[in-house]
Amino acid sequence: MKPSNRRTQQPFVPPKSSVGYNGADGFYLFVPAGGFGLPAIPMGQALKPAKKSRGKKQSPPQLRPPIMERPLVSIDTFYTVAEEWFETNSSRWVESYRCRLRTRLNDDLLSELGDRNIAEIQPLDMLETIRKIEKRGAVESAKRILNMASSVFRYGVATSRCYRDPTIDIKGALRPPLPAKPRKALAAKEIPKFMSRLAAYDGEKTTGLALRLLILTFVRTGELRFAKWSEFEKLGSKEPLWRIPKERMKLRRPHLVPLAPQAVAVLEALEKLTGKGEYLLPAATRSGVISENTLLYALYRMGYHNRATVHGFRATASTVLNEAQFNRDWIEMQLAHCDSSIRGVYNFAEWLPGRRKMMIWWANYLESRH
Repeated sequence: MKPSNRRTQQPFVPPKSSVGYNGADGFYLFVPAGGFGLPAIPMGQALKPAKKSRGKKQSPPQLRPPIMERPLVSIDTFYTVAEEWFETNSSRWVESYRCRLRTRLNDDLLSELGDRNIAEIQPLDMLETIRKIEKRGAVESAKRILNMASSVFRYGVATSRCYRDPTIDIKGALRPPLPAKPRKALAAKEIPKFMSRLAAYDGEKTTGLALRLLILTFVRTGELRFAKWSEFEKLGSKEPLWRIPKERMKLRRPHLVPLAPQAVAVLEALEKLTGKGEYLLPAATRSGVISENTLLYALYRMGYHNRATVHGFRATASTVLNEAQFNRDWIEMQLAHCDSSIRGVYNFAEWLPGRRKMMIWWANYLESRH
């Protein structure tokens, strides 16, 4: 009889180390001492409970790896966590957006939930808070504020101040937002009457000058509100310039605004009123400058309620300049719509002379319509 080529199976001898047990089918898992995160258990001690549990479909408690849980610190209020979240993230936001978030946080969240223990706030508490905002007719704002609250709770979870985000459970209970309406903008034929009313504006003098400067430069409201005197260069030369830092721009890149003589004249008038301070448009507000609604209310005062918006002047300028056959790239660059591609970065400087001519033409156009 020929000898078999089959290798005789040798009995498995476990290493002299610790043992783990998975409890599913009596299978033993031998690992080095302390391996796989299991505690080091002497072999004899480990086998005793394992033998007793044979045939049972559960793991011996002595052999289960311990479950590590982070302790939950449940003494923090919503105010404490929200302030910490805001401070941690504030450097990511442009100044105007940061002030807007600050106002929403103070007025709509901290006033309702600020003194509550963040770990005890329930979905129903959040729904009641959001319902109050919806009742004001601010349906879109309610959605944004809920998202901000969610960010605070998620920060709380990450820092062991609460277990979960209760806003997740109420998102299906929000009222649907109203269809978006385009911001109202003046047509070119309406400019002469508007400029006449602006010249006769009888409100705060700095507000009237601010509105005139915004129309001449068609920057965004936040870019103008937080303007500092230090940003203006060469006002007495042939190439006056407003250099807006990237921190205040929507696309996070610096923006150059060539200034027409009419814009410089507005700055000279403002300097007599506010030139000793840091900001062009200081005010006794939380942000230290005029509020985001100051210019809008000025339009209302002039009789343009539901007829024009401050942001709409950007659309008006774009329409007029395009109809005048100006280079479309100059217009988009001046509106700060240009992307951050390599082409955009190089043209940022290349198109400045052309944009200066365009801005002077625009100022003359407005003046001729007065």
